[in-house]
Amino acid sequence: MARKKLNKQDALDYHSQGRPGKIEVVPTKNTKTQWDLSLAYSPGVAEPCKEIHRDVENVYKYTAKGNLVAVISNGTAVLGLGDIGPEAGKPVMEGKGVLFKIFADIDVFDIELNTRDVDEFVQVVKALEPTFGGINLEDIKSPECFAIEERLKKELKIPIMHDDQHGTAIISGAALLNALELVKKKIEKVKFVVNGAGAAAMACVKLYVALGAKHENFIMFDKNGVINKSRTDLTDMHMQFATTSKITELGVAMKGADVFIGLSVGNVVTPEMIKGMAKQPIVFAMANPDPEIAYEAAIAARPDIIFATGRSDHPNQVNNVLGFPYIFRGALDVRATQINEAMKLAAVRALADLAKEPVPDIVNLAYNERNLYFSPNYIIPKPLDPRLLCMVAPAVARAAIDSGVAQKRIENWEAYYEELNHRLGLDNQLFRIIGNKARKDPRKVVFAEADNLKVLKAAQVVRDEGIAHPILLGDESRIRQLADDNGIEIEDIEIIDPKSEEMSAKRHHFGDLFFQKRQRKGFNKYEAGKIMRERNYFGCMMVETGEADALISGLTRKYPDTIRPALQVIGMEEGAKRVAGMYIINTKRGPLFLADTTVNFNPTAEEIAEITMMVAKEVRLFNMVPRIAMVSYSNFGSSPTPEAQLMSKARDLVKKMDPTLVVDGEIQAAMAFNQEILKDSYPFSELVGEEVNTLIFPNLSAGNIAYNLLQEVAGFDAIGPVLLGMKKPVHILQLGSTVRQIVNMVNIAVVDAQHKCCHSEATAGVTKKKRK
Repeated sequence: MARKKLNKQDALDYHSQGRPGKIEVVPTKNTKTQWDLSLAYSPGVAEPCKEIHRDVENVYKYTAKGNLVAVISNGTAVLGLGDIGPEAGKPVMEGKGVLFKIFADIDVFDIELNTRDVDEFVQVVKALEPTFGGINLEDIKSPECFAIEERLKKELKIPIMHDDQHGTAIISGAALLNALELVKKKIEKVKFVVNGAGAAAMACVKLYVALGAKHENFIMFDKNGVINKSRTDLTDMHMQFATTSKITELGVAMKGADVFIGLSVGNVVTPEMIKGMAKQPIVFAMANPDPEIAYEAAIAARPDIIFATGRSDHPNQVNNVLGFPYIFRGALDVRATQINEAMKLAAVRALADLAKEPVPDIVNLAYNERNLYFSPNYIIPKPLDPRLLCMVAPAVARAAIDSGVAQKRIENWEAYYEELNHRLGLDNQLFRIIGNKARKDPRKVVFAEADNLKVLKAAQVVRDEGIAHPILLGDESRIRQLADDNGIEIEDIEIIDPKSEEMSAKRHHFGDLFFQKRQRKGFNKYEAGKIMRERNYFGCMMVETGEADALISGLTRKYPDTIRPALQVIGMEEGAKRVAGMYIINTKRGPLFLADTTVNFNPTAEEIAEITMMVAKEVRLFNMVPRIAMVSYSNFGSSPTPEAQLMSKARDLVKKMDPTLVVDGEIQAAMAFNQEILKDSYPFSELVGEEVNTLIFPNLSAGNIAYNLLQEVAGFDAIGPVLLGMKKPVHILQLGSTVRQIVNMVNIAVVDAQHKCCHSEATAGVTKKKRK
């Protein structure tokens, strides 16, 4: 896969537009009334203050300390940027805070210290101990990082971890255990060559020793050459791994080696070096962005290799996000006084074990795999695996308890697992998964309104991110001028003007095909040819004939004007009696699927039932179990009006169509999400004990109002409207959609195309078998 091109201005705009930066502080209690404020501050705040003064441990009961981590850096070793200073490193620290939140629901304050002095750094962090439940040290250069972490671990009573060291060690340690298992080699016997001797490399070799490796089986290199006993510039830590061997060159050291660990710079390992390694070599080339040897070169040199990198576009990515969110989650939940070796080893083994478990469909979906399984190409879990939180955090928490550093015990582990699941929701990563799946198999997407600035920006984004291959429809000179005026790069994007002379033959061909479809449905031959000058008709015909895989339109046109060409040219999928519109709203509960929001004005009970079945089918495509509330203004017959009875009848029809579907109604929207009241008032409901993820509305007005309120007032991300029931992917934008919303729709369109393509191929295969 080609590396994604990153537009500098896009990155700057991302960080600067709207509220600058990537994080904000959000109150967790009501602050709407004077009564609320009197509780939040004076005089009510005095009560928890007195309780904490009486017993300082109450700070965990009455404040956010127990879920608050500080990400602290002095900017001396930032990513691949080096010593750029604390201010320049702040965007990275904010980003680390975002990862803590989205993967483990941990709140973060990032703190950038303007000091290079170890003593001063330690003193400042020590003084912050009352505020935080844990400290994540980040991007501090070696060797100062070793001294800072060691001192803080001794002098503070909260968990401390320098992720640059231990994150890579923990993830690669899990990968190493699994790789050795696959090649049937024992860790205490294998010979290691390590290129790099910085913070991460030293943490790796120390952890491998804790897993059973022998000091004498390591040969390490730094920028000055091999680390051997004769050198006088080594620290005590490096001396532990100094060799007595006469070897001085990397290529010679790799001859017969079982494992190569690269944490240095790119392209220092040659295919010949890989060929000289032992049978079934294990190579972790973890330099970023360019590994020590390219994936393709390593695989070509040794087909029996097990290969890992830090890159997301190759198998076996050693990614620190697999570790630090969950390690801190487990440490915080038992109020550990430190992150010790037992806890790190527990994380290693939990990650290694997870890679051997059957991979859920949602992970296969995310990475466009049919069947990931424990093998040389899957020795470590994927970062988007939703099981990580419930596998790693409990393992770390148990190790903290067993090793005596936990101040709080977990008595009910089943309840703890459930709490972890509800922190983020098992389905909370749906949007990231949709985007990731689209990038694995990008398709040709036609943009019918390419003379619009938002559409052009979205086309550039999906092209640069590898989501889709855009095809732009419209006047080429106008499109190129608009792109030039706004710094949008579209040189390698195909542009087609359906009105141009060059497209004359194509228009006639499309017109003939369209006439065959519509010759008895209101079109004569002349009209069929003429209408192909309109971009929506031309674009739909490109999709119908296979010249494109999906169409995106509707940004500047009314919904009926966009959906009509799609229905006339492409039509509905087999078995569908109507189309419907669905929105996906990303909430803290997880994704909500809303329908019908755009097409059917006042559907009958039968029509609502059909819409419900279409939505349930679509939800299942995302590897989710639909749990459906058919909403109304009444609950289970509390109102005798026809509007209320409509939803009750529709629910009965749905249950006849699919008795296994979790669906109930009529029910008020608030009741569907309030489990306590629902259980007390309506214990018979199928929705008791279920997390509702799908809402079916009684009419277009209700659905449209609901999704607009959720999107605009509540500020939830939205994808939609997703058009259901079409034979091929055509998705219609909401008037005035943002660039981000257009990109989201393209993601859906590509995933839709992937599914419908596979489905049509499978159907064709069945037809051929029947003919034979």
